Parts: sequence; C-alpha cells; structure tokens
Amino acid sequence: MATEITLVDGGRCHVEGDTRAVEQTILAAARGAIMEFAWLTEVESGEQLGINPEHVVMLRAITA
Repeated sequence: MATEITLVDGGRCHVEGDTRAVEQTILAAARGAIMEFAWLTEVESGEQLGINPEHVVMLRAITA
C-alpha cells in the first residue's frame, strides 16, 4: 500500500504506507518540536523524505 501526499505548492510525492499510518506520522511530527519533519520512504526511489507537516494539503491512497 502507498499514499500520495499533495503539498501546498501542488507538488506530489508517493510514500510507503497506508493513509492512516502516513497520517499518524505527519500528525506526530506536527505535535513535536518546531520544524520537526515527518520522515517517510518514497516509493519510487526508496529514499527517505522529510516533509514539513504544515505543507501537507491532502493524502490519498494509491496502488504502488
């Protein structure tokens, strides 16, 4: 399962995990320290992405 994250600038990224797990990671980062990133794994490259929770607009489940 994978999730598409849409950011305020219209950019999109596909990360590993179902939407609930990704949502929880983003919410945990938002509740953490100032400028704490939500660290997720990009589907296409397998690389770690640090996403600013304040820039997330939408989550959508996708098939990887």
